[in-house]
Amino acid sequence: MTTALWPLQQAVYAALTADTTLMSLVSGVYDEVPESAIHPYVSFGSVTELVDDAHDQRGLTTNLVLHVWSKYLGFREATEILAALDTVLDRQPLTVTGFKDVSVAHQQHTGLRDPDPEIRHINVTYRVWMTKE
Repeated sequence: MTTALWPLQQAVYAALTADTTLMSLVSGVYDEVPESAIHPYVSFGSVTELVDDAHDQRGLTTNLVLHVWSKYLGFREATEILAALDTVLDRQPLTVTGFKDVSVAHQQHTGLRDPDPEIRHINVTYRVWMTKE
């Protein structure tokens, strides 16, 4: 089974950065966050893939974690960004190279207070089901 890690990240990045509402709320979407990044922003986190074959088709179920980072006092800004992420990804079509029947759903999220008292952090997990072309 071929991994979907990189094609999935490319597809999610393209969808997020193409959305004008989301991009008006954040300074960027990052795989590797530069030291110069300005809050708020979104970064890619961990990805877990599970083989999810069906009869004669190869498939994957993937859990993709995205992180929202904010310095706004309280969680208001971070939750507005989370809502924008959901508008782009949750139950929306996504084209992933090499895969078909791609389905995305918001699985869970957690709001966290960072050890740095100025930073608010929400990690959100999206579950992605895909069938190999």
